[in-house]
Amino acid sequence: MKWNWGKGIVVAMIGFMGFILYLVITMSTDNAYHHDLVTEEYYAKEMVYQNEIDQESNLNNLSTALTGQKTTKGWLINFPEEIKNENTKGTVFLYRPSNQKLDFDFPLVLSGSNLLIPDQRLVDGRWNITIQWETNNKTYLYKKSILY
Repeated sequence: MKWNWGKGIVVAMIGFMGFILYLVITMSTDNAYHHDLVTEEYYAKEMVYQNEIDQESNLNNLSTALTGQKTTKGWLINFPEEIKNENTKGTVFLYRPSNQKLDFDFPLVLSGSNLLIPDQRLVDGRWNITIQWETNNKTYLYKKSILY
């Protein structure tokens, strides 16, 4: 049988289609390649996320924004004047992306309208701060990434 370029093209096309078919079957049947975009209890998680959005919008409606700065004693966060310690309950969570052992949280206790995170607890580098609190039956959420 004589081999020519027409037979070569047909063999190449059949080989390519066989390779693609093999990939499609492997990807659709192998459990290692199952990556669902939708999580279990999707709607419940969406409602929790909607609460976070509402809390962050409450934060944006305050008279002034929260500001943070590094001081010799630690990281100082200044709250607006309407946020006082007497009617505020909440938590502060600090997350260290590079080392899980350095993560910590503590209850929110303001001094006037300020919060000081002590220098002894913080290591130089990146931190993610999450403060969630309630004042006058309104909940607030502050998330910030800082370099200490």
